[in-house]
Amino acid sequence: MAKLTKKQKAVAAIVDSHKLYDLDEAVSLLKKAATAKFDESVELSFHLNVNPKFADQQIRGATVLPFGTGKSKKVLVFAKDHQEEEAKAAGADYVGGKEYADKIMQGWLDFDVVVATPNMMAVVGRLGRILGPKGLMPNPKVGTVTMDVTKAINEIKAGKVEYRADKAGNVQALVGKASFDEEKLKGNIRALFDQIVKARPASVKGVYMKSATICSTMGPGLHLDLTKIAAPKAE
Repeated sequence: MAKLTKKQKAVAAIVDSHKLYDLDEAVSLLKKAATAKFDESVELSFHLNVNPKFADQQIRGATVLPFGTGKSKKVLVFAKDHQEEEAKAAGADYVGGKEYADKIMQGWLDFDVVVATPNMMAVVGRLGRILGPKGLMPNPKVGTVTMDVTKAINEIKAGKVEYRADKAGNVQALVGKASFDEEKLKGNIRALFDQIVKARPASVKGVYMKSATICSTMGPGLHLDLTKIAAPKAE
């Protein structure tokens, strides 16, 4: 077994891997445990009681985090005519058609999100075997196949994150950076938590959300008390 560094020992001393933390304490500890020399990303993970092999239990969607992700994203838009001009005006990093499809077929992947208008899906469709495994294929369920390219680009640039349950019912998404102040991290975590709660399939019986965990890139996982994540109600 590899020996722990001094930093790892210090973190291990303040984190209880068996405890369910309320959101305030969890975020405070996460920031203390993020000791890397770079600004660590913060991820929220859920384990859900769903079976994605059934069509009515597939969890997939997107939401705009209120305080962004702290990460800039390069957006590639497949569009033509006036939508092409709209995409350029909205700040898309790359806009075009077949020429970009050909570049991707040759190995180019210098982008983070792909948006396409419906009339360009014939061009994009042949890229499925390349974009699909990387989670980059445009999809109307997450708003990346749309005629309103301006809205799609603005949301992505503002901090839109996609989420999708894997075969085991796990959902993971970026909710910010360790450098964010605590209130911003908590706001983003609550926003994603609320979105996942709303996505509960009607066919799921019993407990839906089994667990939720937050962690930074190099930090330990902190298990959240699910009853203490939602924002307190105003009196």
